[in-house]
Amino acid sequence: MYEEAPSRTVPGAVVWRARGQGGAVLPDGCTDLLWTGGRLLVAGPDTGPHPAGEVPGRSFTGLRLAPGAAPALLGVPAWELRDRRVELAALWPGPEVRRLTERTAGYEDPRAGLEALARARFAAVGPPDPLPAEVTARLRAGQPVSAIAAAVGLGERQLRRRCLDAFGYGPRTLGRVLRLQRALALTRRGLPQAEVAYAAGYADQAHLAREVRALAGTTLGAWAAAQAPSAASGANSETWQPSGSRTTA
Repeated sequence: MYEEAPSRTVPGAVVWRARGQGGAVLPDGCTDLLWTGGRLLVAGPDTGPHPAGEVPGRSFTGLRLAPGAAPALLGVPAWELRDRRVELAALWPGPEVRRLTERTAGYEDPRAGLEALARARFAAVGPPDPLPAEVTARLRAGQPVSAIAAAVGLGERQLRRRCLDAFGYGPRTLGRVLRLQRALALTRRGLPQAEVAYAAGYADQAHLAREVRALAGTTLGAWAAAQAPSAASGANSETWQPSGSRTTA
């Protein structure tokens, strides 16, 4: 079981909850704050698939932050969390984490507890840096990195350093991840692979196949076939894995 919805109180975030295990989690450019087994954890931005069972547990709740939003909340650059799942206590002082754990456990719905935690933290640190949101939007629009750097008034090396802190990787890698997510969304709609390649911005179908293999560790056809059983049963059409990403293989 998996369900998600946009957060009503944390801009750009998604709240979700799930039970059970699923397939490998694929990169989506996001960082998640997780609640499972009475613990607060963080799932950092991914560069490749992560296996099922990486985070032990039977039921999970998460707050998926928009790309680039996590450093302000967590107080650490995103590259430190790249491809990692860590206890929040590894990032924040133990007494503070114990207090927040007790507070989150007091909510009937842990999703509300995670939203309250994030809302209070963002209120304390002030408004987010607007650069990550602009870079994300421009990458989603298919703009090249050189044009993005010029538009935001930075050199390409400066932009890469800022992106490493904000997203966990440089703008080119983030662009690849966002393009993969577009391809998966189009595939879920039933488009043929040639059309997916064109609409998602790949050079051709072979380019699409190489990128899916590199980032997802599988083929697009195998990924699509794995979605079919849950869709046919009327359940959520995505298999699920509790490490912080919505899209799984």
